[in-house]
Amino acid sequence: MHHIAIFASGDGTNAENIIRYFQNHPQIQVSLVVYNRKEAGVRLRTEAAGVATVFHPKEAWNDEAATLALLRHYGIDFIVLSGFLLLIPAYLIRHFEGRIVNIHPSLIPRHCGRGMYGNRVHEAVLASGDSETGITIHMIDEEYDHGHVVMQAKCPVLAGDTVEELAARVHALEYRCYPEAIERLLLGLPSNTTC
Repeated sequence: MHHIAIFASGDGTNAENIIRYFQNHPQIQVSLVVYNRKEAGVRLRTEAAGVATVFHPKEAWNDEAATLALLRHYGIDFIVLSGFLLLIPAYLIRHFEGRIVNIHPSLIPRHCGRGMYGNRVHEAVLASGDSETGITIHMIDEEYDHGHVVMQAKCPVLAGDTVEELAARVHALEYRCYPEAIERLLLGLPSNTTC
């Protein structure tokens, strides 16, 4: 059985979707959700789903021994970033090499990097006049929004789109594609280039 930890900072809709996808899966279980912002809505969503949910504030990530002990306690062998806004410490990347995946709400290398998250990304897409956007699922390294791309999926940017309309279209891609990409990675299946 693979045991996933989800790291989140925000509302938790993607985390909730991933938990639902793997509910009753014979080989994969979401065993832990770790959040770093006390007011993050993810806590209520994931606790309601019956998943262990732990607050781990920004300064706690500097404590390598405590962080690794937390993950060991739940038998974690794979980490999923879901709207997690901190740069992953180098010790975690070393310890979980090739086993930390992230999703970004644009087609990397466009509109990514430090400070580019959530509606900021969609605002940048609209301001640039791009005709399409989408999501990128990628393994992480020590740079923001960098690392081996697992898959990308696209959607159109329509004339007159608001940030909210574009965000809704991108979220639909996230909900559809991210759980399947995680499953394929964990089961050693060839990754789809699109979903």
